[in-house]
Amino acid sequence: MSQTDPVTASHIAGLRAQLQQEHPILGDLISEVCELDRIAHKMGVLPGSNSFVTGISWWPLVSVLGTFSSGKSSFINYYLGHDLQRTGNQAVDERFTVICHGPAGESRRLPGVSLDSDLRFPFYRISEAIDVVAPGEGRRLDTYIQLKTSPSPRLDGRILIDSPGFDADRQRDATLRITDHIVDLSDLVLVFFDARHPEPGAMRDTLQHLVADVLARPDVGKFLFILNQMDMTARENNPEEVVAAWQRAMSEAGFVGSQFHCIYNPEVCVEIPDEGVRRNFESRRDESLAKIVERLDGVDVLRSYRIVANFETIARHLLEVVGPRLASAVGAWRRLVFLFDASLLLLFAVLALWITNSLGYWDGMSFSPPWWDGFRASHWLFYGVIVAAVVLSWYLHTRVRKLAARFVRKGLAKESTDGPPVDLAAGFDRSVRGARSLLNRRPAGFGAGLETSLRRAVARSDEYIQRLNDHHASSTKQ
Repeated sequence: MSQTDPVTASHIAGLRAQLQQEHPILGDLISEVCELDRIAHKMGVLPGSNSFVTGISWWPLVSVLGTFSSGKSSFINYYLGHDLQRTGNQAVDERFTVICHGPAGESRRLPGVSLDSDLRFPFYRISEAIDVVAPGEGRRLDTYIQLKTSPSPRLDGRILIDSPGFDADRQRDATLRITDHIVDLSDLVLVFFDARHPEPGAMRDTLQHLVADVLARPDVGKFLFILNQMDMTARENNPEEVVAAWQRAMSEAGFVGSQFHCIYNPEVCVEIPDEGVRRNFESRRDESLAKIVERLDGVDVLRSYRIVANFETIARHLLEVVGPRLASAVGAWRRLVFLFDASLLLLFAVLALWITNSLGYWDGMSFSPPWWDGFRASHWLFYGVIVAAVVLSWYLHTRVRKLAARFVRKGLAKESTDGPPVDLAAGFDRSVRGARSLLNRRPAGFGAGLETSLRRAVARSDEYIQRLNDHHASSTKQ
């Protein structure tokens, strides 16, 4: 880990040790990810203080998102078995709350900085990402995120995130950035809506911003849409109409046939006088709650497969996207420099013919340079021209190398690739710096050896999947 700073290296070592105890397969995988770090550092596309390890959430992660007063916090309290989150009809907390397992008998609240500096959580160095979209806001991290611990056994080995009520029109850029971040990293995303208001503008905003591209995502199955507080519809006994209105809103957002559940919290529900209606509501609620809890309890398995998939994605990204794109950029740079050098050589050849002819070194079809027929004073001009041509050619060549590199880099810096965060422009700089030979077609660090290493990494991801299959199969039998 010589390529990472001491803090990151120590954090990674601690994470590896903890995972070796809890999940040895993932503990081994950290070393594989660090090998990808080494390759990316050698290519120059990953800054020395960064690591792909920090971009992976190594613990099972469930995020709870939704509109204001949609019952997110009440559901979390019900799931945990005790009142941890404040509840109410208005927005009671505008911060993201990261909830993890803590000592028995007590709950604690810690500031956001505790998450920004802990590699185990999905908010490691999130302050830097916030500063990108909202300069200066990273210093105010505590206004965006907090950490709470709960003694609930359901949190043992997993992380739950409660988000502030969502309204895309009123949300700050930093809050939207955090929302997108946790959606990408989560193993399961619960999106809550309020059955009392099935078609408000906030609901459509939530659908459009949080999951506008959900159908195109490879992890579309991790989204569960939940229509909460269905007990409020019992007074009019019109749950079907409410669900139909909700389905229309989903359809307008493009989510035809998406899976959703209708629930309400049995501990804070309104009284339903009619026994038949009450039993019908309770039966539907219990069936949906059981399915949701089953998905929640299964995030441990999803986590391990997600991490292996992330590892394969990083390896493939370096092999199939970053390497070829840098090779293409280096090729464009080489062509520009070669074109100028060829033009310069042609110009100097014509100039040399003109000068030598003017000095009388040509006699018909024969060439008689000054060193063949004795020294004359005019020979100083000949030698001076040769020296000046060589010096000027080298100067112009080095200048053109830099100008061509600047031109190609400008276009490269504007590009963004879907996948792990890498700096293509920095990798290109390493490939064209100094006196690097124009005959070298490969990007810096992306030699045949590293390319082979990346292909082996992709193949090893299949081996890790097989190990996970064997591990979970044996656990099921037991």
